[in-house]
Amino acid sequence: MAATKEFALLCLENPLLDIQAQGNDALLEKYGLKPNDAILAEEKHLGIYEDLLNNFSAKLIAGGGAQNTARGAQYMLPPNSVAYLGGVGDDKYSAILHDAVKQAGLRVEYRVDPKHPTGRCGVIITGHNRSLCTDLGAANHYDLDHLKSPEVWKLVENASFYFVGGYHLTVCPPAAMALAEEAAKNNKVFVFSLSAPFIPQFFKDPLDAMAPYWDYVVGNETEALSYAESHGLETKDIKEIAKHLAGLPKANSKRERVAIITQGTLPTVVAVGSEVTEYEVHAIDKSLINDTTGAGDAFAAGFTAGLVAGAPLAKCVDQGQWLAKLSIQELGPSFPFPKQTYQPSSQ
Repeated sequence: MAATKEFALLCLENPLLDIQAQGNDALLEKYGLKPNDAILAEEKHLGIYEDLLNNFSAKLIAGGGAQNTARGAQYMLPPNSVAYLGGVGDDKYSAILHDAVKQAGLRVEYRVDPKHPTGRCGVIITGHNRSLCTDLGAANHYDLDHLKSPEVWKLVENASFYFVGGYHLTVCPPAAMALAEEAAKNNKVFVFSLSAPFIPQFFKDPLDAMAPYWDYVVGNETEALSYAESHGLETKDIKEIAKHLAGLPKANSKRERVAIITQGTLPTVVAVGSEVTEYEVHAIDKSLINDTTGAGDAFAAGFTAGLVAGAPLAKCVDQGQWLAKLSIQELGPSFPFPKQTYQPSSQ
């Protein structure tokens, strides 16, 4: 079940350079950060990037949710299966990103901004927690003109699957919406990630405008709970929230919506219509867990790669869990080389 054509999957979001380091409570306190969270940087946070580079022997990794997912999906699919769009600066950090995506075999079409630096994400690891603090930089200036430019729109028209990360709703909702409408009009598959708890809270309107176009919506339990709270659902039951997401009005009636909610080591909850199924995760010894940064992106990658390859839903979920398990044994949102081959869960 190989992908039938080149660049069948197109991903859109905010490319970032992750500046990642083992931190401590004092560092979190210094910048007013929670141990396990994802926020956009304010003025008071902007010193953190140099701080991490200079004082915490930080590692530089190609990041940004959907870019991680794009790299992971390409890891599992035949060469030249995945293309990725987003905005970067014209600087050394974008050169580092280019090298990283080239190694991953990912086709990128970056909008290069001459005025703004490449976006950065400070990743502070404390134990099994990770706190993300993002300064979007050039990623924040992605625009519809780049998406609609002939070369890029050709990629859009060629693709049969679109993956958009929720973080992009803070940047350019019209670009995300253009892909959503293109998918619905041509019965293509539109996959959306909730990305972070602050998206349903503070970007509720663009999120709700996009909801009718979701064929698949993926999130974790904290994002699901944030969605429930911001939408006045009187429940904290993950299965009920998944059912609600699956049952929202839908633009393309040819496909039933599928809502997928991961819960760390607890079972993955999947709702199709009013049917809810739980999938046990692939067991892993705690001592093997190196870093959970990007575990959700890796799950989305394995899951979406399954969709592109035409796999049944249960196998897509299993692939997502398998790739997430591989990723959390690496540093940062990355995958082992030499490449490993998917092993189905024994459950």
